[in-house]
Formats: sequence, C-alpha cells, structure tokens
Amino acid sequence: MFSPPLPRHHISHSNKRQIIVDDGPPLRLYQVWKGRNKFIFGGRFIFGPDVRSLFLTLSLILAPVILFWVFVAKGLINAFPHGPGLLVVVLSVIFTAYIIILLLLTSGGDPGIIPRNPHPPEIEDCDISSLSTDWAGSQSSATGLPLTKNVTINGIVVKVKYCQTCMLYRPPRCSHCSICNNCVERFDHHCPWVGQCIGKRNYRYFFMFVSSTTLLCVYVLVLCLLNVKSVMDKNNCSVWRAVEKSPISGILIIYTFVVCWFVGGLTTFHLYLISTNQTTYENFRYQYDRKMNPYNLGFVRNFKEVFCAKIPSSRNNFRAIAKIDSYASIDVSSYLGQTISSEMPNRAFDTETGGKRQTVDADEFEDIRSQVGSFGGLERCGTQRHDWDQRSNWDIMPCDIGNEPCVKHREKINVEH
Repeated sequence: MFSPPLPRHHISHSNKRQIIVDDGPPLRLYQVWKGRNKFIFGGRFIFGPDVRSLFLTLSLILAPVILFWVFVAKGLINAFPHGPGLLVVVLSVIFTAYIIILLLLTSGGDPGIIPRNPHPPEIEDCDISSLSTDWAGSQSSATGLPLTKNVTINGIVVKVKYCQTCMLYRPPRCSHCSICNNCVERFDHHCPWVGQCIGKRNYRYFFMFVSSTTLLCVYVLVLCLLNVKSVMDKNNCSVWRAVEKSPISGILIIYTFVVCWFVGGLTTFHLYLISTNQTTYENFRYQYDRKMNPYNLGFVRNFKEVFCAKIPSSRNNFRAIAKIDSYASIDVSSYLGQTISSEMPNRAFDTETGGKRQTVDADEFEDIRSQVGSFGGLERCGTQRHDWDQRSNWDIMPCDIGNEPCVKHREKINVEH
C-alpha cells in the first residue's frame, strides 16, 4: 500500500532534541535569524527591535528644519540678496540630507554581529594554555566549557567570556546586546535614538551623525539669530519685538540651543573615547583611566583607527540560503520521559518556517513518535528509566522484567506519585 513520504527531518545536536520540518522553499538566513532584529527589502537592511524610535529621531531633525525652510529662509533671502541668502538655505538642505543618510547607514546596517555557532565548541578544541588561571570546576557553562579564557592584546592579558546564547568565545571588545540578542564586535552601546547597536561596522557613521547634527543645530541657531537681527534693523525695534514679528525664529533659537547641549555633549564625550581608544561600554565598566588600556595606540593612531581604517565586511550574508540547522523546528524534548498516547487528536505544532504552521496528523504523529524513540533508545512500553545528567544527556536504564517495571522503577514511581 502506498504511503505518502515523510517530511524531511533532522535531529539537532543541541541540548534540546528537535525534529526539523522543511516542506517548503528554502529559507534565507534573515528569515530564520535568531536575534530580535527587523529586516526589510528581503534582508538588505537590518534594524534593531526598537526601530520605531528611528521615526522619532527623524521627526526631531526634520520638523525644525522644515519650519526653518518655510518661515525663516524667506526672510534670509530677502535680507541677503544677490546670492548669499539663497546659498545658506541650499546648504542647510544639503546638510540635512547628509545627516539623514548617516542616520540610515548607522541604523540600517550590520553593526558587527558575530554569527552564532550552531553547536557549542568541544572542550578538546579549546587551548588549555588560554584558560583562565582562576577557573575552577564550578565556573563552567552548561556544556562544561570554561566561562573565560585569556587573550593577549599588546602584551596585556585580557579575559574573554563564553557566550551561552551564541555558543562561542567572544572576541576581545565584543559583548552580547540584551536588546538585539546578538554578540556585536567592538560593542559600544545600544542607541535607542537610532534603534540599533553601535559596533565596529557603524561606529564611524554614528559619530559622524552625532557631530553633524551638532553642527546643523549650530548652523540653524546662527541663521535664526541673523534673521532676528535683520528684523530688528529693518523695523528699528527691540529683540522681543523682532521675535514677535518672527516667532518661529524664537522657537528655533530655544530648540536648537537645548539640543546643542545634548548632541554637543555627546560629541565631546565620543571625541574623548576616540582619543583614548575606548568604547562607551568599556568606559563605564572597566574605567581604563585607573589601569592600563590594552587598546590605546596613541592619540593620532586612535583617530586613524576610527576614521581611516577600512570598514570590515559583514560576517553575515543575510540573503544567503540558510543551513538546515538554522531552520525552525518542532521541539519534541517535552515528549521525552513521558508517555505519548496514540489516541491524541490531530495537533498543530508551531514552526518558524516563514510563519507557517505544520500540522501533524495521527499517522505522521506515530512516525514522529517512533523516530523519537529510536533516537533516544526509548521503548513505548514505558519500562525504562531516564536520568538527566549535568551534561544534558539521556542515560537509558533498561528494566529486567519483560513488560513489567523493575523494582527500581516501581520505587521511583512510588516516590514521584
């Protein structure tokens, strides 16, 4: 009798036993990405989970500039005829477009995400000499790997940590962003104003965005002051009377003055960080001013590293076809160690393959159950005992008496129930 072919499946090597279901077209990496990032245009742009804050930042930039173009620019063109007035307005348009491009480059690109390992590294692959001297048996991850190991940077020993989520030893200056759920190379901070992590690949764009926004605020502030001065000279009146005649100029003067303190202070702080070759994360956590900074190359070389060094290519090709381990799966770990009834009705299991739900009917459910049993060496009779050790491996203890539970098994059942 002909039976329909079973869906392709794969048992993963992670701590959770999973059956991979793949009955559709191949998925791309961005479609099965395990971080919290948002992708648009088929994975060509990657944003943080708080991408909506980007619209707030755009409005804070564009709203005052549009008011300036509509209500203040006309007065400047009339006050400075024969070209200069029109030129300053055109420059403000170009400057604003430049800032928006920098904002999109900062927010819509890969900040330096380290790809996750599909499986944790083996202890045998670790260099024993690089393990921290203060590591003890209690300081280990769930996989038995040491939590830290030593790396030498410019003659100074630096500890790097093992990331339980990404299953890798983070490179120096790398940190795991709890908001995006990714390890980011040369992690500076997660900026809520751009909705993205700031790391090795977009720090230059971020600093240029902040510093350029500071200059734009100063530029609009000065032009609004010139417009007020022009109204005073034209009407031979006081400052307050001139502000009454051009209220938008007064509003923009106050707004840009306040914003200048914020973005100007941020620019000054990052100039200090660049000059000492620190990140925001390192400055607040490690305080290198109290000890030797292994990354400080000197004032000039520190600036060259940020502004003159080539931006590395992304480690991730989000549009590439995802490997089978990246596909979302049916988690069957909950079925291990408990009896699965064949009389259960049809049940739908959530899968992440393009947002679809794969329905497992009674016949397919029986096949899945038999495959789970064959994988763990489990018998449907329920005459086996499972012990979960510290390494998350199943130890199968067969009973000795036919289809009846053994004495140890019966004792265990009595204790549990």
